[in-house]
Amino acid sequence: MAQPKVITVILNTNRRDDTLECLASLAESTYPNLHTIVLDNASTDGSVAAIRTAFPAVEIIDLQENLGYAGNNNVGIRAAMAQNADWVFVLNEDTVLDPACISELVAFGESSPQIGIVGPMVYHHNEPTVIQSAGGRLNHRWEGAHIAQNEPDTGQFSAPHRVDWISGCAILVRRAVIEQVGMIDERFFYYWEETEWCVRATEAGWQIWHVPGAKLWHKGVQRNYQPKPSVTYYSTRNRLLLLAKHRAPLSVRAAAWAQIGRTLLSWTLKPKWRDMRGHRDAMWRGMLDFLRHRWGQMPAR
Repeated sequence: MAQPKVITVILNTNRRDDTLECLASLAESTYPNLHTIVLDNASTDGSVAAIRTAFPAVEIIDLQENLGYAGNNNVGIRAAMAQNADWVFVLNEDTVLDPACISELVAFGESSPQIGIVGPMVYHHNEPTVIQSAGGRLNHRWEGAHIAQNEPDTGQFSAPHRVDWISGCAILVRRAVIEQVGMIDERFFYYWEETEWCVRATEAGWQIWHVPGAKLWHKGVQRNYQPKPSVTYYSTRNRLLLLAKHRAPLSVRAAAWAQIGRTLLSWTLKPKWRDMRGHRDAMWRGMLDFLRHRWGQMPAR
């Protein structure tokens, strides 16, 4: 019996060495029915030539415009669907996979037709036994958090478990989910988009699972990660968009607005937060752009 067809979609923007390392780990995968698409976002570091030389079987699609994590990956998802993928694996270029990662994910995903999205155990690349994400939760205020983030892996996750969302660095989605709920919402551009995708799938009746036996190491979002003001902009605007799109309870939306107001006041009035003025301005812009229904890429000043 043929194994389901998995197509991996990787977005690269001037990350030649990381992408080559990711592709090298995919080349060691034990999963037999695997195809890879690299989406190149106008790289100028020789990425395309290097990939074609080292991995001639990898398909490369040159992107015509930058539509962010959401829109750029949708180009690859659309191509994967046209090539009859059974599962689409959206993967960051700065990841390194255990050889059995995809096999573990697909085996569990195929164990029930209700399972729509699965994700691996994500570790910090620079701390290989420390968890970066064991899936994600939304609390009663719809605030997102990675499960077990920065905890050493002591075997506390012995079996797959239900989650609310999967980290966007490595998310495996069943074809039928995409056919039913659509691709990533391009309005988000970057940040909160994978969470919204999972919320949309859950509302349509699909289950989201984290599979700890599937292992992967991610170079981004290390312990010392310091987000730029642009992240504050997208996280502010896009969380409000998520709450509005999915008609979160009024109490949840009111709490979100109150939190934004408190943060803006603190970053404006308290001298100790003087170095957060860039983030304060970005939060203002994110809030205003939500109200203006201005989506996509953060506009230049």
